[in-house]
Amino acid sequence: MTSVAPASPHQAAHQAEPQDGTAPGPNPWQMALHQLDGAARRLQLDPGIHVRLANCQRELTVNFPVKMDDGSIRVFTGYRFHHNIARGPAKGGLRYASYVNVDEVRALAMWMTWKCAVVGLPYGGAKGGVVCDPKQLSLGELERLTRRFASELAIIIAPEKDIPAPDMGTDARVMAWIMDTYSMDVGHSVPGVVTGKPVSIGGSEGRVEATGRGVALCTRWATERMGIDLHQCSIVVQGFGNVGSVAARVLHEYGAKVVAVSDVAGGIYNPRGIDIPALRLYQQEHNTIAGFPGTKPVTNAELLELPCDVLVPAALEGQIRADNAGRLRCKILAEGANGPTTPEADAILRERDITVIPDILCNAGGVIVSYFEWVQDIQQFFWAEDEVNERLRSILSKAFDLLWERSEITEQPLREAALDLAVQRVAEALAVRGLYP
Repeated sequence: MTSVAPASPHQAAHQAEPQDGTAPGPNPWQMALHQLDGAARRLQLDPGIHVRLANCQRELTVNFPVKMDDGSIRVFTGYRFHHNIARGPAKGGLRYASYVNVDEVRALAMWMTWKCAVVGLPYGGAKGGVVCDPKQLSLGELERLTRRFASELAIIIAPEKDIPAPDMGTDARVMAWIMDTYSMDVGHSVPGVVTGKPVSIGGSEGRVEATGRGVALCTRWATERMGIDLHQCSIVVQGFGNVGSVAARVLHEYGAKVVAVSDVAGGIYNPRGIDIPALRLYQQEHNTIAGFPGTKPVTNAELLELPCDVLVPAALEGQIRADNAGRLRCKILAEGANGPTTPEADAILRERDITVIPDILCNAGGVIVSYFEWVQDIQQFFWAEDEVNERLRSILSKAFDLLWERSEITEQPLREAALDLAVQRVAEALAVRGLYP
């Protein structure tokens, strides 16, 4: 890599214009491109490689009909984008949400490329989704939508090509429907076409908790590196879904004090600590965390600014922005969500000496155990949960230690160290493979 990349090689590529459905917060594609530009400058990246990485390699958009329960026909829009597959098959989740749009999917696909590269997985990045509100669909409508969407995706998904996984609005049941639809089309069972499936059809033990467990592990390692006693730590978690609830539970088990959590409806706060196992039972019974005894309500905006040692944003992208980064009162920001911090906020947090554990490292536990599931499906040889968790810890700790030491040597924030390593690894794969034809 000898040439200095131009400042913005993607200017002639996709422009980040508003699309159908508006995700909350800043435009994630512009955030992702800004991050790539910074890494390209620091690495003196070849312009030809820079421009390739500033574009998604494949973008599939489908508009497909679904028969609703009342007999009417509705047309839904879905996406599946591959950012880069130089290092292996495309890997990434499928999101069902009313705000899904092309710029969000592009950004999430790019972040998946970096995430897989930074922890050393033989994958490229992908992302997909359907513009819909799954809570407004009946179980039958959700299944018919998923199966039709899976049929549309059949031209690009396969165990050796592209392996989807769950994301916001999707779960193991949705993955089971996709796996079954694909298998029916090819005439035999293909468990390796998706990950995040139920264990009964080839899913992996430990997959459901993997992302949240990885967030908790990275948080523990960061406090150790910084000389902070985790048993004396106060934790605030934005988002009490799969990632946030597991991270809160595992950190609670480690001895930390979780003082606030939130879901889409708002948050709860108790500076003396919240009984997380009891809260999970309460949530299952009431379908909300609101009103949990011994807590007072706070908004999601207020929750981000509560005094704490560790803040875990585990909801949507773009939650930590220039307008609130100066009011955060944490020592560590552990990114459970993808892209929760804007570049402008990053600069503010750096000036304030707040340590950010970047998303492409902090929440990589999910894709690591998805990789384990894929390997187990291909080999038809399955591991116990203890073995899965130990393998997760081994891979994630190796990446964490490497990035922490790189950050100290280069005097970079962890995000820059992680992005530089990831982009460098993908760029090397592109350079070695050459340009076809």
